[in-house]
Amino acid sequence: MTDLGAGPYAGSHAVVLGGSLAGLCAAAALAPHVDRVTLVERDRYPEEPRWRRGVPQARHTHNLLGAGQRSLELLFPGLLGELRDLGMVEVRMPQDMLLLVAGGWVDRFDSRHVVLSGSRNLLDWAVRRRLRQLPTVEIREETEAVGLVAGQGDTIRGVRLRERDTSARTGWGVPYELDADLVVDATGRGSRTGTWLRNLGYQAPEETVVDADCAYATCVFEPPPGHTADWKCVLLQSTPEEPRSGILNPIENDRWMVSVAGLGGERPPLEHEGFVDFAKRLRSTVLYDAIRDAKPLGEVYGSGRTENRRRHYERLTRWPDRFLVLGDAVGAFNPAYGQGISVAGMSALVLRRALERSGARGTGRVPAGLTGPLRKRIARCVDAAWMLSGNADLTYPGAADGPLPLAARLGKRYTDRLLKVATTDRAVATALFDMTHLLAPPQVVLRPRVLASVLRGPRNATSPTTSPPGPAGGTHLPEERP
Repeated sequence: MTDLGAGPYAGSHAVVLGGSLAGLCAAAALAPHVDRVTLVERDRYPEEPRWRRGVPQARHTHNLLGAGQRSLELLFPGLLGELRDLGMVEVRMPQDMLLLVAGGWVDRFDSRHVVLSGSRNLLDWAVRRRLRQLPTVEIREETEAVGLVAGQGDTIRGVRLRERDTSARTGWGVPYELDADLVVDATGRGSRTGTWLRNLGYQAPEETVVDADCAYATCVFEPPPGHTADWKCVLLQSTPEEPRSGILNPIENDRWMVSVAGLGGERPPLEHEGFVDFAKRLRSTVLYDAIRDAKPLGEVYGSGRTENRRRHYERLTRWPDRFLVLGDAVGAFNPAYGQGISVAGMSALVLRRALERSGARGTGRVPAGLTGPLRKRIARCVDAAWMLSGNADLTYPGAADGPLPLAARLGKRYTDRLLKVATTDRAVATALFDMTHLLAPPQVVLRPRVLASVLRGPRNATSPTTSPPGPAGGTHLPEERP
């Protein structure tokens, strides 16, 4: 990391607000094309892979899906190999998983889909380590943005920052201005861009919220002595009729990170005995059977802010140039679907490609008119994930005002049938995984081969109460019942 100071500088300068994964990816996308990148982070980063207040969701399970892996590897070449060396676990999907979807247990077969599983603390730390190696990137910790600085016309020319000062009554120092040729807001769900825009005479964006009132509880376990299994991961999805879910993920150092969730207002217990008992009441007992004799390695942590929230910046007719919003600040999703990291990486690549096309590298400037068109391209990244998380949560009682629109009702009927057929039809399951990994647009499940299978209906599909499938080509395993 190079400390380039706060004074005058030569060449182009970009400022990224927010140092979680969306901000780290945005800084990496900018670094080859501008002369200086300043990443502003409110926290102080830990030296080791440890939890920090600015990423509360890091205490819960994370799956790095296919699009997220591809994006991170493009932004940080060689990173995936480093993550494996650090202990993150490859889980082939569905071969290495016991996967219970709304339509039943999915048969296990060889496929191209791989989930990279590990703690969020380790992932963030590894990405930060790579970003610090870039000589033109400055990281300002314990610093936060308090506003945008308007330039001439509809342009942003910088940000107002303040640094932590424990001697001050407010805990923060006097705000100051930092000039920039481009400002990126990656501050997450708590983004204040709407207020900042109003303060400068712009409109705030419309918002769409779908809230299934989902709450999580998570605990890390040491597997029970002598544990052996032909699976690495267990994923039990919820349904509106049975609104509880659970996931067991392998993480570094031969541990399990287990999360359970209740929807519709139910809150999983935050103590060990209640946590394990809650797992017994999921749609299957297979996760409970795995953890009932496992050793908890820490506290049970809860999380309740899981609404799907979109801020429609792409709809604003007036927009300040040289300013962009991405990551959870644009579209935040129910973490159950594991798509936030992938969308952040995809959005950063949208920014990088625009800079590549603009020819900004080596010119010492950021071209005018760059950011306005990017709003719609970033919205398309959000669209793909929203089709899954937002539309799926919309089917839960109370998730949205009023009855479901006709399009949503028709979509639900098709999806319900799709999830039944996918349990035994590998082509349909593959299309479903392409969509959930964000490797293909949602329309992939409407392609002729898939559409014909879904309209024909399930053949010998399992039901949610039958035993989970064995390994690819194997037999079914008995499911114990208490």
